Amino acid sequence: MLGHLLKLKSEHSTPIHYSLPIEDQLIPLNELMGKEIQFNYTGEIHCIHCGRKTKTSFAQGYCYPCFQTLPQTEEDVLHPEKCKAHIGIARDMEWATKNCLIDHHVYLADTSQLKVGVTRHTQVPTRWIDQGASQTISLALTPNRYLAGMIEVALKSHLADKTQWRAMLNSNEKSTNLLEQKSRIEKLIPMEYQQYINPDNTIYEFEYPFIIAPLIKKSVNLEKTPSFRGRLIGIKGQYLLFDDGFALNIRKHAGYLVEFHIFEPQNKTATLF
Repeated sequence: MLGHLLKLKSEHSTPIHYSLPIEDQLIPLNELMGKEIQFNYTGEIHCIHCGRKTKTSFAQGYCYPCFQTLPQTEEDVLHPEKCKAHIGIARDMEWATKNCLIDHHVYLADTSQLKVGVTRHTQVPTRWIDQGASQTISLALTPNRYLAGMIEVALKSHLADKTQWRAMLNSNEKSTNLLEQKSRIEKLIPMEYQQYINPDNTIYEFEYPFIIAPLIKKSVNLEKTPSFRGRLIGIKGQYLLFDDGFALNIRKHAGYLVEFHIFEPQNKTATLF
């Protein structure tokens, strides 16, 4: 099939069930474990919002004009503490009302190291699966994005807030006692935000589809390697994992126009979707 890549879709099951969207089709990826698949990048990128052809993708799939104007690419997406929707300031207040002025979780995630993050309640557990977390727990629940961001900032000197992608892909251990960590870390939240500590101690656990334990060493960049073929051995977060130590970040390549092929192991005949 010839079409544009979009971020992987996931269903919280055991293991996580993944689908690859290409145009209007969803390709079930768990069924392709052990098979060789190929991506042929055509050299074209189109904005995932407006469809405009662009030489460079911004914020994982947008053209520059959309990156500069859309509410979903505003600064507070990466820095929730900079959100101003609660005081009536946003690129699009209708969008902000539905996405910023709603309940947000400040969470702890085990992604090979303990990290803190923020997500809308509507993104649970999708956000955690996209990050490749092995387990998560909600630390605080706030009525808007700004407050969640302020709690996250207060904890950044004690916890990581970024995921180390290579370590995340190569780790499948649930090595952290999240209940103990939550009990410890909630004491570090400033007094003015203590009221938002979430009494719900539900631990979300995630199992990802693998046929062999990965040992990922290299990421695939389709602009540098426009034709990539490999045997699919696992999926975690937004990464497809291949033998020989390669990983392809699908979300990074959102909007890229590609041909997608599947090779049956019996006769190596290509199936073109």
